Amino acid sequence: MTSHIQTDPRSNLIGSAWMIAAMALFALEDALLKSAAATLPIWQVLVLFGAGGAAIFAAVALLRETQLFQPDVLSRPMQVRVVFEILGRLFYVLAIALTPLSSATVILQATPLVVVAGAALFFGETVGWRRWSAILVGLIGVVVIIQPTGDSFSVLSILAVLGMLGFAGRDLASRAAPATLGTEVLGFYGFLCIVVAGLAYRFWEGVPLAPLTSLTSLHMAGAILMGTIAYASLMKAMRTGEVSAVTPFRYSRLLFGIGLGVVLFGERLDQTMWIGSALIVASGLYILWRGRRA
Repeated sequence: MTSHIQTDPRSNLIGSAWMIAAMALFALEDALLKSAAATLPIWQVLVLFGAGGAAIFAAVALLRETQLFQPDVLSRPMQVRVVFEILGRLFYVLAIALTPLSSATVILQATPLVVVAGAALFFGETVGWRRWSAILVGLIGVVVIIQPTGDSFSVLSILAVLGMLGFAGRDLASRAAPATLGTEVLGFYGFLCIVVAGLAYRFWEGVPLAPLTSLTSLHMAGAILMGTIAYASLMKAMRTGEVSAVTPFRYSRLLFGIGLGVVLFGERLDQTMWIGSALIVASGLYILWRGRRA
């Protein structure tokens, strides 16, 4: 079957630009959520963010006359996707709220490594020893960043790792999801999962509803807007150019996340952060290169 995606250099350039835009917007979303979580309970941030995103995707589905409630929504891959979406969103928002934005963003970049490993283990995809070695190196980079045996180790740093694993599980489940479910359907249920995560975390957090100030409302509205546009930009990027040409630009999120962490939140990067970042990015790019050769 011939792909409908254009593969000329101009298409790859446009797709790469869409990917960079998506990563910049995702980083802004993270920064706005972190700012909102400074004055609102984390559970409330999750519920507001999830409800806003779900409402936008529901509106898109309505305009496109897409049926949100389909039998395939209850399929086994979608059930698995919901579980991992809840875990990924909950732990990653906890990570950006309670730990430095820069470190959480860097650890998130290990998601493609786990996805490749999961594809080999669960879908039987062929992954040679070179790519397995690269996956191991990338995971070592994560260990270098969280420093489990160092004096500066914090249990909170595990939150970003758990969020990353949740997102990897979600991406793997998405690959097995029925093809009848479009982007707006997946987006709608993905954001609904954030609402569920927030309501579940409320029982753990035990903090009452907080009033919304004008500034916090702007933070939340901005996060919802950035998140939904970023999601749409990501889909546009993956459908404009070759996957192998566009995907490496996912790592631009690392630069945006680190930059926002330093500029907005006064975070400082130590040597272990740079070393860990280099290991993760180098491993991811090598895996993409080997995959393209294969």
